[in-house]
Amino acid sequence: MSLFSRRAYPGQTADQLIPQRPQQRSGTAVVTNETAMRHSAVWACLRLRANLISTMPVDVYRRVDGIQVEVPKPPVLVAPGGERVGIQEWLYSTQVDLDRAGNAFGLITARDGLGLPARIDLVPLADVTVVVRKGVLTYRIAGTQYEPREVWHERQYTLSGLHLGLSPVAYAAWSIGEYLSIQQFALDWFGNGAVPSAHLKNTAKTISPGQATETKQRFKAAVANRDLFVTGADWEYKMIGAESAGGDWIEAKRFGIGDIARYFDCPGDLIDAAVSGSSITYASITQRNLQFLIMSLGPAVSRRETALGTLTSRPRFVKLNAAALLRMDPAARAAMLKTQIDSRTLTPDEARELEDRPPLTDAQMAQFDRLFGQKNTTPTTAVSGGTAPTGAMT
Repeated sequence: MSLFSRRAYPGQTADQLIPQRPQQRSGTAVVTNETAMRHSAVWACLRLRANLISTMPVDVYRRVDGIQVEVPKPPVLVAPGGERVGIQEWLYSTQVDLDRAGNAFGLITARDGLGLPARIDLVPLADVTVVVRKGVLTYRIAGTQYEPREVWHERQYTLSGLHLGLSPVAYAAWSIGEYLSIQQFALDWFGNGAVPSAHLKNTAKTISPGQATETKQRFKAAVANRDLFVTGADWEYKMIGAESAGGDWIEAKRFGIGDIARYFDCPGDLIDAAVSGSSITYASITQRNLQFLIMSLGPAVSRRETALGTLTSRPRFVKLNAAALLRMDPAARAAMLKTQIDSRTLTPDEARELEDRPPLTDAQMAQFDRLFGQKNTTPTTAVSGGTAPTGAMT
């Protein structure tokens, strides 16, 4: 059992949506992890998911008396690939591999005093072969064999009994292959001089099979060499199906983008692939981002938190701060902070800290008192005659 070797990648070969003409065939579209990224929808889905997850702050916590307390991060969660590869780049690279192939691999090249990984150097998917023989798992990376304890292997889209995550690219190969085949057909047509099927007719007389064969060979030789084909007034050339083929290209490309978005768990409207005729509205961009986080990105974030948590000592755990994805517009954010302050769940100084502002000074609080008045905190008592209580504000 092997995966990701350059010589035996298990990518499927997709049939062509519009078959190429005989003797103009340049081969079917072979879909691999690399060629799949020529599909604009594949690239957009991978980029969007990796961009968001890699820019979420990585925090480490532990619970003290039931309260979640933040603790310093180990170096491996700051620069997991050494000085040249920080946590954002590392998370981006691994997320792209997870989303397109279901697996991400790295070599553990250093460990800390507790025996936990201190440095993980990522390796290309094409260099990795996973071998299971008689229930024993080993890895072969660039021709060298490694034990599981020497390899960082993160998986996504798993099935029972499999040591590897499923590859979305492999399962989407038919859809991706259609798109790539359409591109190849268009390139052959416009770039290499190929033409769609056509009808070459003699309008003056009936020709023999031998004359028809000779004329066809002359015509094909002229087209293949980008030369001129000279005829008299008795020949008529008519292309067949060129206009309908062009319409098929456009329709197939439109359908392919939405199809790929479903495979990669990325809403089509977020990659400019909204389905024609659909109508999905949201009260605010915050609601749209929340729906994307819960339905699409949330499970991937949770799996990554669990995997990264193995790089810290227990009972510490890792959290990816998804609040950055749920940024509100200024009016909604101000209303939220005011509600939390009024309900006594947040102090004004804590709210200012969230806005990257220092705590209020005595001078600032005195100015607020002059502007808005100081609330009365003196107990009031009833006074005969209906006069206002002492110290009451009017």
